[in-house]
Amino acid sequence: MAGCDEVGRGPLAGPVVAACASFHFKEYQEKEFKKILKELTLLGVNDSKKLSGPKRQKILSNFSFNNDPLSVNQIYTHVYSNNTCLKICIKEISPQTIDKINILNASLMAMSEASQACYDLEATGLLLIDGNKKFSSKNEKMDMLTVIGGDAKSLLIGLASIIAKEYRDQLMKDFCNKYPGYGWSQNAGYGTAQHLAAISTLGVTEIHRRTFKGVKEYCYEERG
Repeated sequence: MAGCDEVGRGPLAGPVVAACASFHFKEYQEKEFKKILKELTLLGVNDSKKLSGPKRQKILSNFSFNNDPLSVNQIYTHVYSNNTCLKICIKEISPQTIDKINILNASLMAMSEASQACYDLEATGLLLIDGNKKFSSKNEKMDMLTVIGGDAKSLLIGLASIIAKEYRDQLMKDFCNKYPGYGWSQNAGYGTAQHLAAISTLGVTEIHRRTFKGVKEYCYEERG
């Protein structure tokens, strides 16, 4: 059983990020699984947008992988028992790729890569996807189910959204050191008044999405 979500479709700068949270069982035991889901509920797992940064961090502090800084292309594992573990993977798609294939396709690509990294291609099970779009997968045995508003309806999708947002927010804060003045530590790359004003005065950086309104108007060198 796995859940997948993305964050960062709307910002003018930075990558789009997806995470997958996947439960793995040696032998599926409904009683154990229900107990784990109850624990996630008590932790307050929900749509990441409805949770403050400190609340998201408090939730993640209950997992063993919390000791490591979140990064892309790494499998994080939290062991519940000899029978059950949770695996997490984060993937990101660059602004340059977003500009080439559009934000919808980039979001689906990020979710596809994150989910396929989390489980064996021969695994059977169910993958819950936030939204109404499915993506291509090399695993033909994994059933997919789209869930509109899934980050608030599914604990697995909600957990994936929390992880993706925590990683992306920290990434944008780190970018502030390289590109000061855009306010990314506060706006995470979204088109706030401060961010738009900074683009008009400081210009477009290499992590801006050049096809997005609010950025493309200042890409003079790309005009005909």
